[in-house]
Amino acid sequence: MSYDVDLAIIGGGSAGLLAAEIAPKMGVKAVLIERSRLGGDCLWTGCVPSKALLASAKAADVIRHADRYGLPATDIDIDTAAVWQRLRALRDAIAESDDNPEKYRGLGVDVVFGDASFVDEHTIAVGERRLTARFILVCTGSRPAAPPIPGLEEIGYLTSETVFELERAPASLVIVGAGPIGVEIAQAMARLGVTTTCALEQAPEILGREEPLMFEDLCRVLEHDGVDLYMNVELERAELGEGGKVLSGKVGGEARRWAAEEVFIAAGRKANIESLQLEQAGVETGPRGIAIDSKMRTNVKSVYAAGDCAGRFLFTHSAGSEAATALRNMFYPGSSSATDVIPWATFTDPELAHVGLTSAEAREQLGADRVRVFEHSFADSDRARTDSATVGKAVVITDSSYRILGAHILAPAASEMIGQFTMAIGRGARLTPEFRDLVQVYPTFSSAFARLASEAAFEQLESPLFRALRRVNNAFG
Repeated sequence: MSYDVDLAIIGGGSAGLLAAEIAPKMGVKAVLIERSRLGGDCLWTGCVPSKALLASAKAADVIRHADRYGLPATDIDIDTAAVWQRLRALRDAIAESDDNPEKYRGLGVDVVFGDASFVDEHTIAVGERRLTARFILVCTGSRPAAPPIPGLEEIGYLTSETVFELERAPASLVIVGAGPIGVEIAQAMARLGVTTTCALEQAPEILGREEPLMFEDLCRVLEHDGVDLYMNVELERAELGEGGKVLSGKVGGEARRWAAEEVFIAAGRKANIESLQLEQAGVETGPRGIAIDSKMRTNVKSVYAAGDCAGRFLFTHSAGSEAATALRNMFYPGSSSATDVIPWATFTDPELAHVGLTSAEAREQLGADRVRVFEHSFADSDRARTDSATVGKAVVITDSSYRILGAHILAPAASEMIGQFTMAIGRGARLTPEFRDLVQVYPTFSSAFARLASEAAFEQLESPLFRALRRVNNAFG
């Protein structure tokens, strides 16, 4: 059968754009279909604007607490309109330089704008146009999901898709959800002078997928910045009232009320797949989106999916990795499986980075007696002291042979440091001797990793097996 193209990519976000860059290098004729604007959530409503907001908030915090560094502290009056203007300018600049449609057309990729839907397993409709493709890669991303709180739709609310379109920050804010997006927005807003900033979480703790040993330190930082955290919250209704938009509910059975100018919803995401008419191609879906296997294939051999719409890991870097895996398997069948060793970071200050298992997950999988947890506080780190950033720690989880199962870092630039452990877990490395013998630059936060490895080495030397080996060696000494 003859097709219009080898590959049709639906969605011009992180996964789709990477696929569009890779395809021409593989000699693949491709079309990229996007209903709105290239760049996706990461550029317009996610990574770029949120990190720009966090950078401004951190600068404000440094100015306000400059006495930590021997400089005069200044109580500043922040014009958040200028902050919002900066983040929008950054988005536009990146869109022009990196995510410009002409860039991809220059690579030989046809870029088509419009709503895409399946006609069959090889045919896509974009308006009146029909495109046939040997393979189709779906990477349509996800969007914020709102909890079913009575009255919420009526009073209106902000999400990551709308907050960066404001002219300035609201005067006060209540945040529903204390996952990564919720806590990042909460800290940024509080540091920029937004009052009544609080995060309401249904679960018993914030950032429920993170290492429990990090919980208290990060909560202390957020509360110091002016963020009020409420856990075990049962929200019952939303309405307009005194103080603006009002949320009512219970905390531990006690009635509570929170009022602010705006409500921000950060309570999960939903795959963007409803308009694709996947049933026309016979593509199966599940509770997290399109159902795929380890090769990123759907149940239909010509259709693959990557990124948020496939529901594995909802991160930009994971989406790109999955798209590359999908293309390799399309044109070099069976060549690779998508990795499950995916790091991530919550970009609070300090940052919280994560890869692999938490201590609780490791104990559940292996049993408590086969898990080792090594923890190092940055309170006595020379670099942390010079940077006035002593709140934080590193936690490494291993099995009984000291093979690394997970790592968690709460520190400035933790997102930059976690890569050491991503590689280590991927290669089956051990905390000792690999990290014991790895020389880290001094003074850095990474020096803690050598300390943790040394602790593991001493523990190993004191184990019954090693004591027995020492006795044998001494006997034949």
